[in-house]
Amino acid sequence: MIVFERETSYLMFTQDDHAQVSKQIAEHCKDEFYYDSTYYEEVLLAIKEHDRGWIDPDKSPLWNDKLEQPFSFIDYPTDLKTSFYKKGLDEVEEKSKYACLLCSLHYSSFVQDADEPAVQEFWDNEKKRQERLYKELGIVDNEEKTETLMYHLDLLKFSDFLSLFICLHEPGENKEKHPFFKNGFPQLFLFVTEEPIIASWESQKVISLSFSPLKSELNIKLPYKEVMKEQIERDGLLKAFKDTPITNREITFKKPVKTS
Repeated sequence: MIVFERETSYLMFTQDDHAQVSKQIAEHCKDEFYYDSTYYEEVLLAIKEHDRGWIDPDKSPLWNDKLEQPFSFIDYPTDLKTSFYKKGLDEVEEKSKYACLLCSLHYSSFVQDADEPAVQEFWDNEKKRQERLYKELGIVDNEEKTETLMYHLDLLKFSDFLSLFICLHEPGENKEKHPFFKNGFPQLFLFVTEEPIIASWESQKVISLSFSPLKSELNIKLPYKEVMKEQIERDGLLKAFKDTPITNREITFKKPVKTS
């Protein structure tokens, strides 16, 4: 679950809904941003399914007693989180080995430095999975295929971050950016830009990018629930979440400015 706190409520976005928006962003990227179109469908599948493991747990969000707020994907119990990661990756591998390798590399990039036993076990198992998939896909010792894979991983991460940007900010507010985005997006598409891409709100429904990989203006709808704190105190998080209707956050990514 992606959680954004307001004074009297929590905005709660499921990871799968966020991933569907990530896919829409990737679908709307210019053709040259795929570097090698051979894997186009599998890259899109990886982006669409990269948070597949969260589908079931996001149906029943948990309360964090220590922080006195709903658990988010950031502070979710590690042993449970890594088990969801593995389940999702196993399911993606059944659909596409290339998509699974991208998703595995994505997850392992932000857990490999943790020293918790559950994380170490997950990381060790994913290293074995990656080594196997590298061999099965013929990527081992193939510099061109390795470069293409790393580029597609950056495209997954960029689409993921841009969708997260929508979830983790108050629409129209540029003053307080989430720590993830204070220095821009970490992915650098070196063949088109040498500077980090910066996202900014132009209004409550319009976002512009300092450099846009998009073909044209893109309109998206991101479902979420605004769960009131008062109802959580009265009925508990699970009932409050289930009783809250779905709302859509409508966002337009501004049409890229043509450059000579």
